Amino acid sequence: MSLDLSLLKSFLSAQKQPLKCTIHLNNRKYDIDDVTVSHLPTPVNSPTTRGGVYFSDKFEYKVRGVVHDLSIVPFLSKTMLGPNTDFGEIRIDTQLEIDGMPKDISLFTNLTNSMQTSSKIELNMILIDIK
Repeated sequence: MSLDLSLLKSFLSAQKQPLKCTIHLNNRKYDIDDVTVSHLPTPVNSPTTRGGVYFSDKFEYKVRGVVHDLSIVPFLSKTMLGPNTDFGEIRIDTQLEIDGMPKDISLFTNLTNSMQTSSKIELNMILIDIK
């Protein structure tokens, strides 16, 4: 994976303040709160293609966020890794101040799992690109 590491570093620094983020799914926009990116280990011993579908390294950037609009739920199964070999990409947009100037940032992710309660759904994703 070749991410823009300087842009990712700016995003990671900005996580100290709440960011206004929007998730794009099925031609609709949803507010997504508490968006965080972490560099975490994966359960593989060496870089590998998992299930012949996607590449997994020993460490990946994982994205977590919470959506309070449960109307998103029916669209998630079409994007989630696992049962689908043709999974969808999820885009999360935000704006950061970089060198004193506002800059639009997009995180491109794949959904790995979700946890739903009666009032929210927590999304866990793998970062595949940042622009």
